[in-house]
Amino acid sequence: MHRPPAAAAPDARRRTLCAALAMACLLPGCMPLRVVTHSVSPVEASVPAGHYTLDAHHWSIVFDVDHLHYSRFVMRFDRASGQLDWPANALESARVEAVIDAASLDTNVPLLDRMVKGPQMLDVEHHAQIRFASTHFDRIADVDGKPAGKLTGDLTIHGVTQPVTLDVVFNGYAPDPLTKQPTLGFAATGRFSRAKFGLATWYPAVGDEIDVRIQAEFEQAPPDAAAAAQ
Repeated sequence: MHRPPAAAAPDARRRTLCAALAMACLLPGCMPLRVVTHSVSPVEASVPAGHYTLDAHHWSIVFDVDHLHYSRFVMRFDRASGQLDWPANALESARVEAVIDAASLDTNVPLLDRMVKGPQMLDVEHHAQIRFASTHFDRIADVDGKPAGKLTGDLTIHGVTQPVTLDVVFNGYAPDPLTKQPTLGFAATGRFSRAKFGLATWYPAVGDEIDVRIQAEFEQAPPDAAAAAQ
């Protein structure tokens, strides 16, 4: 009579163990499931008043510009910081400031990085920061059930300051499921003329209008950490 190889039984046990471990990860107590079922509230009144800072690991700032009418050439920034003051229960009263390290610009092309950061364009040696400070917020209709509006502020690039307006959507608020800290999420888009900041180099091969796309999470520090920082 034919007998299966002796190794077959251990293999079967290993398959059974792997299946059991996979099922265990589906139980309600499993951390990945708790994160997946996490939800945020778009209700502004639920947000605790206070000072929030940009989450260092959950943000993106992307610029793109027309390249010879073939495509939009994309540039991102790798270093930035931000501060959000939320003194009351509405977006209208919030104020935000952001600082971008201009030298952290990344086009994914090292030679082009040097050209854009050089004296012909951003000149990061003499203008190390790109800054934005909000001045006022105008409410518009909700976007997919989320509060939205137009955020106007002063943008400083290459030592020149001009007003710029961003379309902002408040994604929502909730305590972060991992850190337990109050956390807010936003998305923003906008457009500005680079020529107004003295950056007309390479036009018209490179377009004038810069499109901006931002995703940002802001978190409130624990009370003891906030007190220590003062």
